[in-house]
Amino acid sequence: MSEFDYDLFVIGGGSGGVRAARVAAGEADAKVALAEDDRYGGTCVIRGCVPKKLMVFASEYADVVDDARSYGWDLKQGPFDWSSFQGRLNNELDRLEQVYRNLLAGSGVETFDARASIEGPHEVKLSTGETRTAKHILVATGGHPVRPDIPNAHLGIVSDDIFHLKELPKSILIVGGGYIACEFAGIMNGLGVKVTQYYRGAQILRGFDDEARGLVAESMRERGIDLKVGTNIVEMAPADADHSLSGAGTASDAALGGMARERAETAHEREVGQTSGPIWVKATNGSEQVFDVVLFATGRDPNTRDMGLEEAGVRLGRRGEIVVDEYSQTAVPSIYAIGDVTDRVNLTPVAIREGMAFVNTVFKGEPTAVDHELIPSAIFTQPEMGTVGLSEEAAREQEPVEVYCTSFRPMQTAFAGRPDRVLMKLIVSQATRVVLGCHIVAPNAGEMIQLAGIAVKMGATKEDFDRTVAVHPTMSEEIVTMRNPMRTA
Repeated sequence: MSEFDYDLFVIGGGSGGVRAARVAAGEADAKVALAEDDRYGGTCVIRGCVPKKLMVFASEYADVVDDARSYGWDLKQGPFDWSSFQGRLNNELDRLEQVYRNLLAGSGVETFDARASIEGPHEVKLSTGETRTAKHILVATGGHPVRPDIPNAHLGIVSDDIFHLKELPKSILIVGGGYIACEFAGIMNGLGVKVTQYYRGAQILRGFDDEARGLVAESMRERGIDLKVGTNIVEMAPADADHSLSGAGTASDAALGGMARERAETAHEREVGQTSGPIWVKATNGSEQVFDVVLFATGRDPNTRDMGLEEAGVRLGRRGEIVVDEYSQTAVPSIYAIGDVTDRVNLTPVAIREGMAFVNTVFKGEPTAVDHELIPSAIFTQPEMGTVGLSEEAAREQEPVEVYCTSFRPMQTAFAGRPDRVLMKLIVSQATRVVLGCHIVAPNAGEMIQLAGIAVKMGATKEDFDRTVAVHPTMSEEIVTMRNPMRTA
């Protein structure tokens, strides 16, 4: 009989934790328990990838009627019904959460709807007061959005809150320039909200290919988003008599009428981001405006606070991330960590890979390190950006390269009279001819980069791309028809 209650105790019911738990129980015949203090499915399913992508789909229908008319259809534009969409969205999230619960139950995993903390190398304490022991502990608690350290930051909402708005605002200020900020700017703009975006840097989507992110920024502005770079918030406060609304130009009449409600609102409601009145904002460029909602998309931190990790001997990084080795093992041999809580590559498929590698290593006797290189990813801006490998800037620092690039108006939207442009780009090593990076800005770029990612991961050369016959007429055919480099570096 084992000296422990379980072979494995997983803390966190997101995609990575659930995959590790059910595979360890189902394939490795381990006795497994899992604790989750919120909803099963984690950030991706409940408050991230899934609901966000459904909102992207909803927002993209704004152009359908006009485009259809260009193609001969007699359609009428109707209003967007946020309440109807939100109801269907919540039903879908409920369904997916139940799928996760069923997967765990079907694999024989015992679940606890409770917060768990670590009491020692083999001991977990639950918020119910119970204590459980396990031979191995896996921390998969993910991360959370953070507000900036400025006065009245609690007046704004974060990405977790946006799915729970009771009604769509007339105007919104989005603060941040990463993929979450840019995606929600496109979403809210498509749903008919007047969108302003502040980013303190010189260009949005820092770390991505300069040419690609430049086209995304240009497209956002063409679609009506008031994108202001080199700009940040200096002050923010509830709009009232002390903050004149004249000339603000962004607050709706309904928002202005909400000032009395704003003053009467409780501190608790404001803390969870449920705004009911306008917010006055002063920017670093000197402008003063009023917005119905301010959304902070300024970063995420790992969920490690008050978990007893350091007391147990687990080492944390400067942002609170759990420090692990290539096998996801912490400084305490019996404790492992995967996913966003380790702040390595914060993507759902990566967390799932790490969970599978953990099971192979610990329960199947097959030491498996996750390869974090050449991971394809997509940003669901409008248009989307898909990327794999090195940006032109990063590649130039590494070795001499050739850059193959083309930008054009795609057939479908050009026929409808829209100015949209797409970008196809390959970064090629001059020495080996290997494709070091592929970057696509286009509708459905996420679908395209998944397939291009296979070739780049396999080490395909530019000549391999050239030998591939084009699928015509498609946007993606340009990836295999670019014969001459645009430039070398």
